Amino acid sequence: MRFAVLLILFASLAAPVHAEDAATPPSIDIQLRLRIPMRDGVRLNANLYRPHAQEAPLPVIFCLNPYIADLVQPIGSYFAQHGYVFVAVDSRGRNGSEGEFRSWTHEGRDGYDVVEWLAKQPWSNGKVGAWGGSYLGFTQWSTVKERPPHLLTIVPTASVRPGLDFPSAGGIHYSYDTQWITFVSGVALNEKLFGDGAYWRDKFGERYLDNAPFRSLDRIVGNPSPIFQEYLRHPSFDDYWRALAPSAEQYAKLDLPILTITGHWDDDQIGAMSYYGEHMKYGSEAARAKHYLVIGPWDHVGTRRPQKELAGLKFADASVIDIKQLHVDWYDWVLKGGARPKFLEQRVAYYVTGEEKWKYAARLEDVANERRSYFLGSDGHAGDVFHSGTLAASAPAEAAPDGYVYDPLDLRPGKVELARGDVDNGLVDQTDAFDLYGAGVVYHSEPFADAVELSGAPKASLWLALDAPDTDFQVFLQEVRADGTAVFLSGSMLRARYRESLSHPRPVVPGAVQRYDFDRMTFVSRRLAKGSRLRFVLRAVNSIQFEKNYNSGGDVADETAANARTVHVRVYHDAAHPSALEVPLVIAPARG
Repeated sequence: MRFAVLLILFASLAAPVHAEDAATPPSIDIQLRLRIPMRDGVRLNANLYRPHAQEAPLPVIFCLNPYIADLVQPIGSYFAQHGYVFVAVDSRGRNGSEGEFRSWTHEGRDGYDVVEWLAKQPWSNGKVGAWGGSYLGFTQWSTVKERPPHLLTIVPTASVRPGLDFPSAGGIHYSYDTQWITFVSGVALNEKLFGDGAYWRDKFGERYLDNAPFRSLDRIVGNPSPIFQEYLRHPSFDDYWRALAPSAEQYAKLDLPILTITGHWDDDQIGAMSYYGEHMKYGSEAARAKHYLVIGPWDHVGTRRPQKELAGLKFADASVIDIKQLHVDWYDWVLKGGARPKFLEQRVAYYVTGEEKWKYAARLEDVANERRSYFLGSDGHAGDVFHSGTLAASAPAEAAPDGYVYDPLDLRPGKVELARGDVDNGLVDQTDAFDLYGAGVVYHSEPFADAVELSGAPKASLWLALDAPDTDFQVFLQEVRADGTAVFLSGSMLRARYRESLSHPRPVVPGAVQRYDFDRMTFVSRRLAKGSRLRFVLRAVNSIQFEKNYNSGGDVADETAANARTVHVRVYHDAAHPSALEVPLVIAPARG
């Protein structure tokens, strides 16, 4: 996702959504400081919500939550009013729970113990479901891979996938890592500090302007953190990260109903879709048939609280579905034998912006009926939006490569970010396409003769040559409308050493022309207007929001100005090196 979008969305990445403030109705009963024993003797703190004067055992919904149980009281009350027992459990070491909090580490085993303890309580009928988004979505996947017998459904929303979309993406760490870690440092939440955007922008900028090593960022922000340092010891998607999600064998054994929810511009969409995709790949046919997917026009927060407006875009009323009611309908179906939720007409539901309607498919791969390749081309110059290259139906037979130069000591991009401050229209902002500072290339398609639906995850395969052993790339795709305005569609980042695998870094051979596959671009669904064009941008990553790669090929977290190497990037697009953007389209059949 591009820098301007990240600036407005980072505050929600891997963080909770505060449910609507509401007075607790008299129709429920609350019990605080419930103590749930773990197998190692640690006791987790929980808050219990039940219908008033509950007469018979009921299904239980729970969340395992590092953000303290009190924050989810409105949702606990809501479920209790709808005939469920809800239990908000503090993660180990957080709020009233014993033990030490280490992000991602204990949730699987602790989640198993929580489920089995809940199933045995007198107010429980033994049927347990899970709820929650972001980190709370991760805890559901972490728990379900342990296969607690009484866990009958999960509804993971905007689920973070450690190692893939947080604390890094494409091998590139976020400055936001330290902000989130500070939020959950200690026992209580550091909520005021977490929400002080000016403070974090200033400190991220300080590290950037001083060319200080990224490893020092936790000290710069005032919170030396062993968790942050542990993240940096695992820059690759290695066994440390892979062990946190289900394995192929564990996916194959999952046979419970699952409802996955994410958004077009959800910062954790890559994570949510990776869990979904791996279950579709490794799960049985019967299990796949019970896994539903909803993708709305939402950011990370919007997956739990949809809004009609987002970062400069406006949507129709249909986009604002009642997420809480959808949860109740789902739990009623799975845990109480009710009817399938009416909203879930088929297993995949996705919202088409521009057309402003929900559409459905039996499988995700059925959403688009054509994947069209747009081949990059130019006269050897594609350095800005006014002198751009082309996106065409075929690759040029012969063409001079394009190129750009990235100097990691060029501080202009970060200075502009600091001067701009918060960006509230990031989905329509064009700054990142216009202000390349010589460190990027741009390509445009011809205008569409008719409106066309783009639905799915684009991909890009680019043939590149560098004169340095490493650098960082960002790609993004925009719709440029006939009036010159633009809409952000999809994007991705990649560190060059991870071009073949996020798990196995390999230095670049300077001068060698190699293929780079940007195959983790995000899903989007939009009706592109007649006269609109596609804009594809490849640029260097040079921002206060990210770890800076000084292009030396060493441990990026330790690099400083002393390691800086200016890199010259060449983009090839000829018959032997057909660089291309692949776009998923929905093409109506020709009328006979």
